[in-house]
Amino acid sequence: MLKEQINDALIVSMKAKDEKLRVATLRLINAAIKDRDIAARGEDRCEGATEEEILGILTKMVKQREESAAAFEKGCRPELAEQERAEIDVIREFLPRQLSADEIQLAVSEVIKEYDAAGLKDMGKCMGALKERYHGSMDFGKAGKLMKESLS
Repeated sequence: MLKEQINDALIVSMKAKDEKLRVATLRLINAAIKDRDIAARGEDRCEGATEEEILGILTKMVKQREESAAAFEKGCRPELAEQERAEIDVIREFLPRQLSADEIQLAVSEVIKEYDAAGLKDMGKCMGALKERYHGSMDFGKAGKLMKESLS
């Protein structure tokens, strides 16, 4: 399970006295997962955060850091941008391999063909299928843009 993998990685990193950035990033991930566990208990779910929710948390953390790195680059703070990118590398260790632009295009085309989608009115069900099949391994912002272009 992903939660245990992250926890084990934190323990190994602390014992190995790895760089502070890695340990701090793993602690941030654990804190975000624990927050989700607490919220799940409030929803009367005993099991805590699901694998899908953890993947969502990790994906969101990567996206936030990418945006921060871009802002730091724009603000002439390359050292802070580099730190954000280093955190992204740690977080991505726990995410499935991300699809390339060509693979995203192929997946979009396959779903459009499968659902016999003809226009933008079919975009919702096609995107739903993509999210179900490629959760955590696809940039849905790019996929949505490609889907919209294909269905227009």
